Amino acid sequence: MIRKFSFEETEIKGLIKVTPFNAEDVRGCFTKDYSREIFEANGIAHDLAEVFYTTSHKGVIRALHFQREMQQPKLVRCIYGHVYDVVVDLRKDSPTFRKWLGFDLDGEGKQEILVPAGCAHGYLVLQESIVSYKCSEKFYGEYDDGIMWNDVDIAVDWPLAAVGGIKNIILAEKDKNLQTFREFMETYGGF
Repeated sequence: MIRKFSFEETEIKGLIKVTPFNAEDVRGCFTKDYSREIFEANGIAHDLAEVFYTTSHKGVIRALHFQREMQQPKLVRCIYGHVYDVVVDLRKDSPTFRKWLGFDLDGEGKQEILVPAGCAHGYLVLQESIVSYKCSEKFYGEYDDGIMWNDVDIAVDWPLAAVGGIKNIILAEKDKNLQTFREFMETYGGF
């Protein structure tokens, strides 16, 4: 079975759900999840600056991260396991400003999302997972920032029951100390 690339716009401008090329036969499968030529033919500019992977345990929340400067558009795919992926529009002039969208990404489905600049990104790990990031800007630690995963103004509806409730959430120290959306607005006023 062969499935070709497809691209689906979402309610948030520039946030695109991507189904990659996938060919399956008796050996298993071959997946191509990025092709500059195919992306450009579909009106999507996404050159790669770096690629990295995260490995996470069930219950981990990687909070709502972004870079204050040198923003980092990224193509995100769960290559193993299952995550509930969240994108928040932080672009002050966007009609979907402060809106969040959630996506079930898993290794079986192979779907990915293209997260545009000006958006925060995070996910809840539903099963031990490996997530791939194909970024069109480098990571700069000095610009690394984010918003609390449970911010009341953004109000992401995380599927916490899938990990046994809030008591099973695992957060890195840096994610425990992120700012609220209100603090972000007071400091930056959006992107």
